[in-house]
Amino acid sequence: MAKYESTSLRNLAVVGHGGTGKTSLCESLLFVSGKSERLGRVDDSTSCMDFEPEEQKRRVSISSAANFIEWEKHKINFIDTPGDSNFAFDIKCSMSVVENAVIIIDAVGGVEFQTQKVWELADEFKLPRIIFINRLDRERANFNTALESIKNKFKKKVTPVCLPIGAEDKLNGIVDLIGLKAYLFSDNKGIGKVVDIPAEMQDEVKILRDSMVEDIAEADDELMNKYLETGELSPEELKAGLKKGVSLGSLIPVICGSSIKGIGISLLLDLIVDSFASPVDRGPIKGKKPKTGDIEERQPSEDAPFSAIVFKTIADPYAGRLTLFRVYSGKLSSDTAVYNSSRKITEKFGHIYFLEGKSQKQAEDLIPGDIAGVAKLKETVTGDTLCNEKSPIIFEKVAVPHPIMSFAIEPKTRGDEDKIASSIHRLTEEDPTIVFSRNIETKEMILSGMGQVHIEVNIEKMKRKFGVEVNLNTPKIPYKETIKGKTNVQGKYKKQSGGRGQFGDCWIDIEPQPRGAGFLFADTIDGGVIPGQYRPAVEKGIVEAAAKGVLAGYPVVDFKIALTFGSYHTVDSSEMAFKIAGSMAFQKGVMDCQPIILEPIVNVNIEIPEEYMGDVIGDLNSRRGRVLGMDTNGSNQIIKGQVPLAEILKYAPDLRSMTSGRGNFTYTDSHYEEVPSYIADKIIAASKKEE
Repeated sequence: MAKYESTSLRNLAVVGHGGTGKTSLCESLLFVSGKSERLGRVDDSTSCMDFEPEEQKRRVSISSAANFIEWEKHKINFIDTPGDSNFAFDIKCSMSVVENAVIIIDAVGGVEFQTQKVWELADEFKLPRIIFINRLDRERANFNTALESIKNKFKKKVTPVCLPIGAEDKLNGIVDLIGLKAYLFSDNKGIGKVVDIPAEMQDEVKILRDSMVEDIAEADDELMNKYLETGELSPEELKAGLKKGVSLGSLIPVICGSSIKGIGISLLLDLIVDSFASPVDRGPIKGKKPKTGDIEERQPSEDAPFSAIVFKTIADPYAGRLTLFRVYSGKLSSDTAVYNSSRKITEKFGHIYFLEGKSQKQAEDLIPGDIAGVAKLKETVTGDTLCNEKSPIIFEKVAVPHPIMSFAIEPKTRGDEDKIASSIHRLTEEDPTIVFSRNIETKEMILSGMGQVHIEVNIEKMKRKFGVEVNLNTPKIPYKETIKGKTNVQGKYKKQSGGRGQFGDCWIDIEPQPRGAGFLFADTIDGGVIPGQYRPAVEKGIVEAAAKGVLAGYPVVDFKIALTFGSYHTVDSSEMAFKIAGSMAFQKGVMDCQPIILEPIVNVNIEIPEEYMGDVIGDLNSRRGRVLGMDTNGSNQIIKGQVPLAEILKYAPDLRSMTSGRGNFTYTDSHYEEVPSYIADKIIAASKKEE
């Protein structure tokens, strides 16, 4: 492989809604550029980019994968990203380390929900972008309809730079509006044959080209002046103006074709080389000095101190951990000590590799803009900054989103509990959006993630990589019990067994506390009706009884106990007797204090397109939720509300179904509220049945 300067690098993420053909496009890039000898296909599991068994089984990308090609004396690093919102964190991490984005639009479906989300990420990271309308060979595919969908959804200037020749199964070529050339693709190898523009397309080509030239001229004052004077711009001037417009984000070129048939791929590659930004074009990156927190800029220069950020970690039980990173400044060679400024440790680098999907190619050294991997780092994880210890810097990492769906997990094989914890720990190194916890109240192991598919994929990985199989169950809700009334009650324990007996007698006042105040015990006995050494035992008995509850076995909370009176026996009394007496008093008294069941309530933020507002709010009401407010995010609406946790355990797939995959939500714990009586009856009945 030839050596490249940073100015000859192009880094891009291939992004879009699921099923638009992102991986197929990446396979076509490899094939058309000559990197691979045959066109890999997702459907027959020959894809170079979708190599994980879980991806081949589901025939969708579930993890980002990096590769590179060479084209017109440039090196193009590209990252194929998932299209499912279950893996949004992986998508965001990938987009955070590139300069450019190719956004794939399906010629039938047009702009879909995940397309809008990646567009917003491209805005957030200020990425120049190209839109590729893919799958024009499909039935009902329509270039103009897809283009109209793009223009309606996105407010930036969207400019077609090509036109398809034919449609659906008759798609066989592309008209390049910049060079005013037509290309026919007949052998699926992606290299078109130059032909005359079809006569029946001449009028449409002229209209679109005139519009394109005007759009490009507006991106540059000099070009605009020349265009106003002459009414025309040369192909070279159009390319220069297009590059400036794309770089500034004022112009979004639209190209089209079919990744499966290789149509339009060579034109896309030319456009990437001519219009996309190099690492040098994008300029310096900002970070913070570890000691002072001051902002520092790192230039994309080989002479600057080395710095890089880790954007992905792959856990392998045999090969060890593979760390993927992007170099921002300086140079790096194999067998080097590198400082991890995020963790204040030094890591020893062995061989470094360029990434080629499921395989790697050993690299001699790295320069600014390179995307690479290194194996067997001990402590470095996703989001960490790597740098020169003498010139430390810390780059901002992508925030890990809060999980939205949880399952209780149990091993299929007894004795695998410890294996579960260790294997999930390895998985969280690879994917920090997977969260493992133990619920003390329900005594369950809980696995949380970004959706059902996300969790199921990780369960499959756990079985394949670490040999651990688990069952997924709906988590138990951590209900609690409390009281609404007051009482004074006696607990008396007396037992004779022939010898020394057991005797404990106490009177207690029980009353409710404010929500969240917890348990308070007060010893108000005046005198020695109960000796001091026995009084703490009464409290212990109450605490133990409260842990099991009286209605459905859930912990009793937010109550106050006052020990007011009692009696004892000089021989038969003991700590155990008074502990039992306290427990008896509590269990008896709580039933006289209007006991109720409390359920956890969560705050929800639901983001949806406006047309689904009625359905989603109606569904939220049916889940006993309440709307607290509304907000907007671009063209989407955000519903803010509260809902019982029990009602949203499986909300993620339901919301996606309601909104055709265009809705998402987050939730955070809020507080506890009383359960309606008709639901409390069901909870109590279920508890008794379980016992």
